[in-house]
Amino acid sequence: MRQCSAVFLPADPPRAGQIAFWRSGEPGPTAPSPVPPGVVEPLTVITDEVRPHTVPALLLPVRDALPVLTRAHADASASPSAGFWGAATLLALQLIARGLLLPGLTPTDHDAWRVGPLAPEDLERVRTLAAAMPPNAHAVPLASTTHDQDGPLLLPEPQRLLRSFLDAVADTLPRTPAAPIAAGTAAFAARAGKPLPSARAWAADIAAGHDAGVRLSLRIELIEHTSAALAPDAEGHGEGLEPTFRAVLQMHSASDPAIVADAADVWAGGDRPGADFGPRARMDGLLALRRAARAWPALTPLLHAAVPDALELGDEEITELLGEATRALATCGVQVHWPKHMAHRLVARAVIGPSDDDSAAAAGSGSSGQDASALPSFLSADALLAFNWWFALGDQRLTRAELDRLAEAKRPLVRLRDQWVLIDPDEVRRARERQDRTLTSVDALSAVLTGSTEIDGRRVEVRATGWMAQLRDRLADPEGGTQEIGQPAQLTATLRDYQLRGLNWLHRMTSLGLGGCLADDMGLGKTITLIALHLHRGTDESAAGPTLVVCPASLMGNWQREIDKFAPGTPVRRFHGAARSLDDLADGEFVLTTYGTMRLDAARLGQVAWGMVVADEAQHVKNPYSATARQLRTINAKARVALSGTPVENNLSELWAILDWTTPGLLGRLGSFRGRYARAVEGGDPAAAERLAALIRPFLLRRRKSDPGIAPELPPKTETDRAVTLTTEQTALYEAVVRETMAAIAEADGMERRGLVVKLLTALKQICNHPAQYLKEERPRIAERSGKVELLDELLDTIVAEDGSVLVFTQYVQMGRLLERHLASRGVRTLFLHGGTPIPEREAMVDRFQSGEVPVFLLSLKAAGTGLNLTRAGHVVHVDRWWNPAVEAQATDRAYRIGQTQPVQVHRLIAEGTIEDRIADMLARKQDLADAVLGSGEAALTELTDAELAQLVELRHSAGTPR
Repeated sequence: MRQCSAVFLPADPPRAGQIAFWRSGEPGPTAPSPVPPGVVEPLTVITDEVRPHTVPALLLPVRDALPVLTRAHADASASPSAGFWGAATLLALQLIARGLLLPGLTPTDHDAWRVGPLAPEDLERVRTLAAAMPPNAHAVPLASTTHDQDGPLLLPEPQRLLRSFLDAVADTLPRTPAAPIAAGTAAFAARAGKPLPSARAWAADIAAGHDAGVRLSLRIELIEHTSAALAPDAEGHGEGLEPTFRAVLQMHSASDPAIVADAADVWAGGDRPGADFGPRARMDGLLALRRAARAWPALTPLLHAAVPDALELGDEEITELLGEATRALATCGVQVHWPKHMAHRLVARAVIGPSDDDSAAAAGSGSSGQDASALPSFLSADALLAFNWWFALGDQRLTRAELDRLAEAKRPLVRLRDQWVLIDPDEVRRARERQDRTLTSVDALSAVLTGSTEIDGRRVEVRATGWMAQLRDRLADPEGGTQEIGQPAQLTATLRDYQLRGLNWLHRMTSLGLGGCLADDMGLGKTITLIALHLHRGTDESAAGPTLVVCPASLMGNWQREIDKFAPGTPVRRFHGAARSLDDLADGEFVLTTYGTMRLDAARLGQVAWGMVVADEAQHVKNPYSATARQLRTINAKARVALSGTPVENNLSELWAILDWTTPGLLGRLGSFRGRYARAVEGGDPAAAERLAALIRPFLLRRRKSDPGIAPELPPKTETDRAVTLTTEQTALYEAVVRETMAAIAEADGMERRGLVVKLLTALKQICNHPAQYLKEERPRIAERSGKVELLDELLDTIVAEDGSVLVFTQYVQMGRLLERHLASRGVRTLFLHGGTPIPEREAMVDRFQSGEVPVFLLSLKAAGTGLNLTRAGHVVHVDRWWNPAVEAQATDRAYRIGQTQPVQVHRLIAEGTIEDRIADMLARKQDLADAVLGSGEAALTELTDAELAQLVELRHSAGTPR
């Protein structure tokens, strides 16, 4: 759809307008295919050849077309016309979000909303966008010219067509039961609407007031009167001054914003400045004033004045103008201008840490107050920290006494520091009430790291001082600063430089009572770094205690081997199986358990005073509502550390789940985190991704093999996408499944539709692998039925002939069994590790493969994609694509990791012209955002429209000829 040309077709009423989509190609224009729900009709368009063509076009109502257009605006591959109308859609949504909506009647007396009133800068945006309208975006000739056989065909004028589209969007979106009710009737909230000829006079009044040639504003003036009855203020200033305010009505030319005059001058006429406004200026001004008076009734006296020049204002009116009245007037296009020399905005900033006075006193005594190195008590769960508030008017900071004076005056005008201060009394009251607020220690830490916090629904700036500023600076750069500890003497290995930096970061975080997630690429040595941390903490009496490692079952053997190798003599036990026990635990002991056992025995594990709890492959607790995640949170420890090569697999809520376990409360509630960060980042906003990365940087240390200086000793890695064509059987199955399931999806919605989409995606991937997998054949014939199997045979023949070793990954156990049977029939020795393989057998398989006994290791992606050291392999084959490139990379890292000495070749098998082909392109485009802690998952594909889904799964025969 987004690649189609698009044009807007206006209608009366505007909400009946449509977007027409059509495709241009050879040998002639064709309608978009596949077609989403809509109407296909012939459409006359003017093409690049400057002559009319009749093409089949898909006509969508504006409401249905808006999602397509908004996506087109962000899609570089979209047609210029679709991209233009996408930009127009965003402009319309922005204007509507600002409340720029006017009710009125169409020429046929139908109720209709339109955008307005538009300020000069809004009109300029409309003009600029209209000037960029591509030819295809207004390629449908005006109806009045299509019936004239001899006359020229005229195209719509771009700016007028754009304004019609903006009005169509405005007339579409507000029509809900909760929409504003205009003129005492529900017509403007109903989608259908009906003619309202009786409201013609009222509509003409509204239109005249907003389509007039003038705009209004109020200039607020301060007038000081001398009064001997007034006493000076507390500072001896202001004796005898009695201030009053008045609002002067000003008029602005709508066509030339530079022309402005007082209403008094416009009424006087003659040679006064107001003569520039023309003969209708008074009438236009009165109509605009009538609408402004509806928004703020205090202006009503001006309507009855002979000359609506100025209005005396009391304290009550000034207070209203400092708050809601100004916002109400702005919706009518009336701006309020305050005296420039008067400070009238109170700036409130929360200071966390010692106040400036405390800091000065500490500096004078040679003490820095509380030191950032003694913070575990501050970071305890029940610690509360008070705000020290910093208030300013303009650029002048207020003392507490001055703030109290402002509050006690209870009026909007106060004499302060020999000047009049204009301020909303309610704002001052709220500022005083904030003075006694406190924050939990974790909330305070989050506030100083982000520079702001939310109080009573308002975002408040936060500044750190003293030891809190030291803590912020200490955490801001995870790998920066001085090296605090060296390699433990008991460690029988030499840590690489980046591993030593990781150890220091973990020590810093855990010694401060904070947790963290070490998210290095697989193969960079997270396990040895954690072992080093355990050994170091054993030398600190305040941090000592047993370490609990919770990991997938397949990694328990690897953990024990690594501990025995790098920390010989360190006691290790497996808390797993029927005979598991926690008796006689030693302080320096490692306890290894699985996520399943932890979930079942969390109560017993929670009774131990753990020095540290480690969640390895922490993405296993990415769902914070799962039983595994909830039980893990019940196990307390002096420190919590998460290890994961992929902290985000599908969405950023998974990252929240991990970091909220390591440092509870740091990222706030899940709902607020998603609203503030996750939706923008997952929507593809690189700037939002950078902001989130800056927030989490102190708590998530992420290094990649490709980073300069991280792992220069690793051999080269070559990644190749190997395309295969479908067999005739696969092609027939693929097209049949697409046809039948898309028909069912078109009739479904909600969870039923999402389930059908997932079922479709799974079926197509299985067909691409092998027909027998999709058909679930018990005794299948495997040879000559799958392009992937044939290519795999060729690859393995070459690798085995060269005495090489290879890892073959598939996400389906059934496909793994098919390959195991097929390769056995060809005399190729294999091992197959999957989720049902017992732990002792897994470890034996790893040893046999690493010793070179068996050349081909078949592996289930989820069961064997993490934690294993399989550096014997020089080749990695991905039989089918996973939905997240990070998960595939993690599996590849079983071979491409520290200790690998041979080049690694990665082969990805992709069925040409199928969904796998399109997914490969999508994953490549997502990679940049994935690097900025964004994951992409299968769930996102369930939200595609029917048209987008059909385009994704369509089999394109031009890519190859089925055999």
